[in-house]
Amino acid sequence: MKYILLILIKIYQSFVPKRLRSKCLYKESCSNYVFRLTKENGFFAGIGALKYRINNCNPQYFIVKDKGDILLITAQNEIIEEEFISKNVMKEILHENYC
Repeated sequence: MKYILLILIKIYQSFVPKRLRSKCLYKESCSNYVFRLTKENGFFAGIGALKYRINNCNPQYFIVKDKGDILLITAQNEIIEEEFISKNVMKEILHENYC
């Protein structure tokens, strides 16, 4: 099962153009994250990671500044620190704050 999941992720990454994929909030894309955890820890860890990312990686989030740090809070109340927020989302955050 582990290898089937890994193959499915590689197929997705190879055949779905990046412009058609949903924008990820995290620096490590959802497919790369699930691939890595599946490869390192097995099928069930990969499925758990997939479920976690599906629940947390969506466009409904809040930005909070705390002592100069930027925190992103997902719809599921997961807190993502600035170092783990994707560059594209950080660009949007900075653009909104300075325009």
